[in-house]
Amino acid sequence: MEVYSIMKFLDVKTDFAFKKVFGSEDSKERLISFLNAVIQFENNAHIKDLTIVDPYNIPLLKGMKDTYVDVKAVLDNNQKVIIEMQVLNHDGFEKRILYNAAKNYSSQLVKGNEYHLLNPIIALTIVDFTMFEDTDKIISNFKLIEKDDFINYSDDLEMIFIELPKFIKEQHELEDIKDQWIYFIKNAGSLEYIPENMAPQVESAFNVSNTAGLSNEELEIQYKKQEFISIQKAALKLAQKRGKAEGLAEGLAEGLAEGEAKGRAEEKMEMAKGMLLQGISLDIVAAVSNLSPDILKKLSDK
Repeated sequence: MEVYSIMKFLDVKTDFAFKKVFGSEDSKERLISFLNAVIQFENNAHIKDLTIVDPYNIPLLKGMKDTYVDVKAVLDNNQKVIIEMQVLNHDGFEKRILYNAAKNYSSQLVKGNEYHLLNPIIALTIVDFTMFEDTDKIISNFKLIEKDDFINYSDDLEMIFIELPKFIKEQHELEDIKDQWIYFIKNAGSLEYIPENMAPQVESAFNVSNTAGLSNEELEIQYKKQEFISIQKAALKLAQKRGKAEGLAEGLAEGLAEGEAKGRAEEKMEMAKGMLLQGISLDIVAAVSNLSPDILKKLSDK
């Protein structure tokens, strides 16, 4: 029986760790492997080379307060890919993704109207929450198409989402390199050894995220990032809890008010019925009960 030495890996869902694995100067082969695994390119094409834009740098990440980070790469076919890891949902998140993709697309025009020089943009977003409740798909792909006949308008703007909570496979259930990459991103921070039979680049990602090879400064940054995200998650849960409590209280108050109003209306109806049965005129009953003549006429007819 083989004995494994216990390891500790970075939680790749944090901005620091994600960019260290996929956005550093030596990340090219890992990033190529990951993108080829999760993106379906036209005609089953594969990326052979890419250039990472703005490689990972500790001082730049040190002051970041966001719960996401992006890695940008220009592929060998001139497509630009924006890879983003997002751990917390927030109001307007979907619009921000669309805005960033459109901004990166339009910013390619330096001057003039040479639109034919625009290169396609792929916005690949990995989220640690469920975005699309109506589907079990882990990877969702969006393009510009005609909504009835699905005629393709353009491939220049493409948005891909990977929803980690929907990926529930265990290690022994991993079928291909795509499964391995998603498993790594979702679970690396909780594992104690590198799983067997991982593809070379996935194994490389585990080695890079092994905390044993990190400096004290890097470990401190990772700790602060995890602490910040934990605080944000706790704040979100508290807000949701308070919102539910307030909603319940408001609902109860509305229900009581409606119940009281309904009770008063029923009392008026019963009083009007009694007066009508005694032969009291409609005018007098209307003045006493505040019920409309139409309602009283119907009661009288009955």
